[in-house]
Amino acid sequence: MNLPKGLKAVRFSFADQHGVLRGKTLAASEAGAAMERGVTVTSTLLLKDTSHKTVFPAFTPGGGVGMPEMQGAADILMIPDESTFRVLPWAPDTGWFLCDLQFPGGRPVPYDTRAVLKNASKKLAAAGYELVAGLEVEFHVFRIRDPRLQPGDAGQPGNPPEVELLTTGYQLLTEHKYDQIDAVVQLLRDGLAALQLPLRSFEIEFGPSQLEFTLAPQPGIAAADAMVLLRSAVKQIARRHGYHATFMCRPKLPNVMSSGWHLHQSLQKNGVNAFMSEKEDLSETGKQYLAGLLAHARAAAAFAAPTINGYKRYRPYSLAPDRVIWGKENRGALLRVVGGPRDPNTRIENRLGEPAANPYLYLASQIHCGLDGIERRLQLPRSADTPYEAKADFLPRTLEEALQHLKSDKTLREAFGAGFVDYYCRIKEAEVARFNLEVSDWEHREYFDLF
Repeated sequence: MNLPKGLKAVRFSFADQHGVLRGKTLAASEAGAAMERGVTVTSTLLLKDTSHKTVFPAFTPGGGVGMPEMQGAADILMIPDESTFRVLPWAPDTGWFLCDLQFPGGRPVPYDTRAVLKNASKKLAAAGYELVAGLEVEFHVFRIRDPRLQPGDAGQPGNPPEVELLTTGYQLLTEHKYDQIDAVVQLLRDGLAALQLPLRSFEIEFGPSQLEFTLAPQPGIAAADAMVLLRSAVKQIARRHGYHATFMCRPKLPNVMSSGWHLHQSLQKNGVNAFMSEKEDLSETGKQYLAGLLAHARAAAAFAAPTINGYKRYRPYSLAPDRVIWGKENRGALLRVVGGPRDPNTRIENRLGEPAANPYLYLASQIHCGLDGIERRLQLPRSADTPYEAKADFLPRTLEEALQHLKSDKTLREAFGAGFVDYYCRIKEAEVARFNLEVSDWEHREYFDLF
């Protein structure tokens, strides 16, 4: 492809195991050659936890993961997907590509999470279906008071910025509160529109300084790409204008609310919504898919809520789920059925996810869970009209518990591959281990004076 004239730099990026974009920026004059042969990056980028610490012993045989291609922090290649090219509206002399990963010999890198979703989508296509996903994403935007850039603030991780609210109070869909932050929303809206993301709505969410953006339904890989780009763009645009945007589920700030990522999903078959029924709320295919989501929900939580913080959101009577149930138009349920007879927009809303989730792994888990329900013709249990009193399994209370469910789930272990599940769990367990070694504010307040 021919790049637009006037570009000075081109960013080549891939989504790492956490869904965070990493990569290199090349001079525009080098971009053509890079598009032909790929861009090298160190393979240790795939071995790090959220503090950027390398979890696996990369300088031992097999790079700590049993792959000679990754031994000694060897290079892997970013292969740009030309269909993803954008000119960044906040850096108009800069182009951007989203990339897939392969080894120099041409073999796909098995830890490339975008490839994981592509493989899941192929499996779904072999059964005659395509996933369609709509994104409903909550996040916070704060004004930066102190960026905390003194040498003492550096670390692994470093200290986050000190911030202040853009709005106070609890404000769900309050127009005058929206008007107070409209200037910020406009910055984000214009930037995202210039990236050709299918924007649908921009809403004031429940808590102070909290927003919700929604995107129109797209095929699975396009929806996941859009989520990665949305998060990265929002953070970069906000920061350039003195704001801090965060997709952390529950920031430790007074009176701030949790943020969720509600994933709307349906299957299409021959261009028709396979969840739509002539007489019922869901077709038989939809019921079986929903039953599969329920059957594997606790294991899939490890992909939908991959941070320690994400499990602070599952509270009763909080518009967040706390147990494995479904309901018709019920926002307290884990899985909410939206639509009805002859409604072409019939879909299932999964309210499990946190906005920090890797979208490729989250969507892939939904495909594998739902497809298992279809293949085994699972029976759907009764809906729960009182979700916080229902007799049902509770969702995992911690990331550690979710990882144990994932390890023991034969369906997901086979679908993702035992090697990938073990790799993913080890990275996440390293985060849990670091967390368990830290002395929290709660512990100090609870015991320092008492004992």
